[in-house]
Amino acid sequence: MDSKNQFQIENLGPAKFKSPLQLSEVKGDKIFNFIRDADRFVFDLSLEGYNQCLQKGEEPLCLEKAGPRQDIFFEPGKTSAAIVTCGGLCPGINNVIRGVVMALHYFYGVKRIIGIPYGYEGLNPEKGHQFVELTPDKVKDIHQFGGTFLGSSRGGQDVSVMVDTLEKNKIDMLFAIGGDGTLKGVNAIGEEIMKRNSKISVVGIPKTIDNDIDLIDESFGYETAFDVASPILRDAHNEATGAYNGITIIKLMGRDSGFIAASAALAMPVVNFVLIPEMDFTLGGDDGFLKVLERRLEQKKHAVIVVAEGAGQQLFEDENRVKDASGNIKHKDIGLFLKEKIAEHFQDTSVTIKYIDPSYIVRSAPANSSDSVYCSRLAYHAVHGAMAGKTKFVASKVNNKYVYVPIAEVTKKRKKIDLEGEFWFSVLQSTGQPFSLGQ
Repeated sequence: MDSKNQFQIENLGPAKFKSPLQLSEVKGDKIFNFIRDADRFVFDLSLEGYNQCLQKGEEPLCLEKAGPRQDIFFEPGKTSAAIVTCGGLCPGINNVIRGVVMALHYFYGVKRIIGIPYGYEGLNPEKGHQFVELTPDKVKDIHQFGGTFLGSSRGGQDVSVMVDTLEKNKIDMLFAIGGDGTLKGVNAIGEEIMKRNSKISVVGIPKTIDNDIDLIDESFGYETAFDVASPILRDAHNEATGAYNGITIIKLMGRDSGFIAASAALAMPVVNFVLIPEMDFTLGGDDGFLKVLERRLEQKKHAVIVVAEGAGQQLFEDENRVKDASGNIKHKDIGLFLKEKIAEHFQDTSVTIKYIDPSYIVRSAPANSSDSVYCSRLAYHAVHGAMAGKTKFVASKVNNKYVYVPIAEVTKKRKKIDLEGEFWFSVLQSTGQPFSLGQ
């Protein structure tokens, strides 16, 4: 991070209107104060980073504080907003939709709010999807349900066509709810808008149960995901202990990052092995997974194995991999593969193997209380930033503070579990599995 302006948020232009929010500028009057653009948080909180800045006489790298501004770019009564949800389902999407609509309508008096159906497809007229008018009455109860009220899809559409649609329909701001691919897509829309010198704000709200969006503390939906998965692990443990040499394999989502598998195992500490995409492991050999599993059964007569969907892909024969509509490589089913290999290994031993894949149940669940709070606050901060004319940013939480981060920064790479970090060490302490399995 060598650029002082790395986290600079782009603006559409001077803020010429006063916010309708009746907030304060005076500390101590017990009324929330407007946030200034100069209000920032230091990104690197380490003593080492602090000392380096002192030695170099440099200002530390900072993030812009999220929240309502006194001066806003858009005139509320003449503003139109649109919301789109893209990618796979995730707990909390409907909470965010509701939060954005309520904030636009009640905080700022924005009356025209459009729902874009079925992801970015809804911005391509050739697909024939009709826009949905969003009002407080229409969205007031949607937070009680999982999935997405607007529908979703994977894959991008022609950026020029999507911007044409926004301009034709006089949309002033677009809120895109999605993960890495969605955020890259809305950033590209923002780039095209700027090339045209149009005044449309584009905002990302980070959604993925995999929690693999870089820099931010966590994406919404992740906490609900491992919350929903935890009782499934409890029941899987009951299955394993209910049979002599009982083995249960639970496959959870996590294409490139194993946060759900790891957190679920910590939340329900009955798991004996957690296999994630970040770790390499082998099946054979004295220190390989199968031998370690064998020793576990000899000692305890049961085993619970949690595997993330992207784990162990190196075990499959190298061949042309198919990609999904979002450009992600479709992984082979590691859960069924493990079941087969375990059965082969123990063919001369009495074992009972159960395989559980609750992935689509987990991702379709409604948000839990903690995620619901998070979704509402993300929605409010996204609206405040958009009304101020900020663009190409995500509303998120970093170092437990709500901030605005340029989309380009959070999409440079995927966040992964640090195998040398304390979080993964906690997982190993909980499961008792070795630091490495055959590697």
